Amino acid sequence: MKTDNVEYTTFSGWVDPPVDVRPGLAADLTCGTVVVGGGINGMSTALRLTERGHDVVLLEAEFCGHGSSSRNAGQLAGAPGGDLQLLNLLSRKKMPGMMRLAEHAAHHVEDFIAKHDIDCDYEATGNAFAAVSRGQMGRVRRVAKIVTRAGGHVEVGTSEELGIPRGFVGGLREVVGGMMNPGKFSLGMRRVLLGSPARVFERTKVTDVARDGAQVVLTAPGGHVRADRVVLATNAFAGEWGITPRHLSVPIYVAEVETEPIDPARLAALGWTSRMGLVTQHAIMENYRLTPRDTIVFGVRRLERGTSYPLPEKTPDPELVEELAGAFATRFPALSDLAIERAWGGWIAITSSWLPLAGRLGDNIHYSIACNGHGLAQAPYVGTLIADAIVDGERHEDLQTLWAAKPKFPRPMMMGRLGLRTIWAVDRFNDLINGSRRNARSQVSS
Repeated sequence: MKTDNVEYTTFSGWVDPPVDVRPGLAADLTCGTVVVGGGINGMSTALRLTERGHDVVLLEAEFCGHGSSSRNAGQLAGAPGGDLQLLNLLSRKKMPGMMRLAEHAAHHVEDFIAKHDIDCDYEATGNAFAAVSRGQMGRVRRVAKIVTRAGGHVEVGTSEELGIPRGFVGGLREVVGGMMNPGKFSLGMRRVLLGSPARVFERTKVTDVARDGAQVVLTAPGGHVRADRVVLATNAFAGEWGITPRHLSVPIYVAEVETEPIDPARLAALGWTSRMGLVTQHAIMENYRLTPRDTIVFGVRRLERGTSYPLPEKTPDPELVEELAGAFATRFPALSDLAIERAWGGWIAITSSWLPLAGRLGDNIHYSIACNGHGLAQAPYVGTLIADAIVDGERHEDLQTLWAAKPKFPRPMMMGRLGLRTIWAVDRFNDLINGSRRNARSQVSS
């Protein structure tokens, strides 16, 4: 694959930034609830609270939808994020609740798109856990049993049966969910928010969150906001304040790239008739998906840990882009002559338990964090559930599933640079072994 003329961007490759960015906070004010963070989690929280008659202020450091909300692969997942075998081992009793939450979350987003007429190219295709080897196909079958036992809805089949590219052995289809343009979705939600009664201040970076009696005071360069309660919806950026619980999550930078436009006849030859998004069964996944502009967006494969706050605005490492290009050529050899047109990335959060978390600090600071790669579906739903809990004084069973009784979390294992490099190396070793086996079978058959 050609990587000579890649456009590297510090924002998303899906859309351009909005031209109507709201001015920042320029005076002190008071409100009932202040939401910190204008991603799809924070926007959903603010929207739900205003729908239910609450006085809401939302503060966003850049513009609403600036972070990973608009930078991901656009796969609306109908299953929990993370390693489902590991989750089943460590948190088996929680699996039915997590599966229920994941499917409810995907339907919630679908309903939001329909209700607000958001043009985000949504296709209810489902998504596939795709196997690149027989070994991964065995993992797919084990995961299918876990999901089914937990009440999820999946189908297992060969690549031909599922309608995914012939370069994959087979996989598991999540019946619930699909694909969209996450940039259009995020900016569509922003449009709805800006048309609501919520007071939205973009270009407003919160520098401190502190208690003052029964209230909370938030400090920004342009002033202070005094509120009865706060919702922290900043995900990977939550560690910027001392009030955040230790080890709540680890910030991780992930990258996506996009090919040049592909001739429709060449795309048709792949056998990708389902148009499902694909995630491989590596420890650190590869993801692949078609777009309405006849390109393929793909990414991840390697995780980069953030080491200090504030997290830097960055572009993907060209070495990683080269590595992703090599993986693409292996999965899609008939398209190995294509060029990568653009590359971007964003910061997500990973928890030590690989479970999404929500909780409360004292009586009036709520937080939710780390859908572990499946935030496109789960973040808006969880934000809505937190808003309902604030209004009603009780938690929905789906919110209770991920509720942390105490804000104490263990140190994340294997999330340091050495650990992440080790996981990457194991994936590459397995790829090498599987490649050798494929070559041996080819020689025998010839």
